Amino acid sequence: MMSATSTLALTHFVTLADSFDKDKVTPGVLGFIVFAVIGGAVWLLMKSMNKQMKKVDFEETPAPDSPEGTKPAATAKGAKGAQPTG
Repeated sequence: MMSATSTLALTHFVTLADSFDKDKVTPGVLGFIVFAVIGGAVWLLMKSMNKQMKKVDFEETPAPDSPEGTKPAATAKGAKGAQPTG
C-alpha cells in the first residue's frame, strides 16, 4: 500500500511523463552524467596503473645453459687476482 505522501509525490511525475514523446527514447542528462563518471574513473585508473608500472624494475636473468649466463671467474666480484679499484 502506498501512503498519501508517496501518492502525492508520484502524481507530479505522472504529469511530467505524459508531456514526453513516447516514441522517442533518449538517455537524457542522467545517462550523460553516468557515462562521464565512468569515463573519468577509467581515466584515473589508467593514470594510476601507468604510474605503478613505471615503478617496476624488471631485468630478466639469462638462462643458466646459455653462454651469456656464465661469467668468467676473473670478472666475478670478489675473485682472486682481481685488482682493487680506487
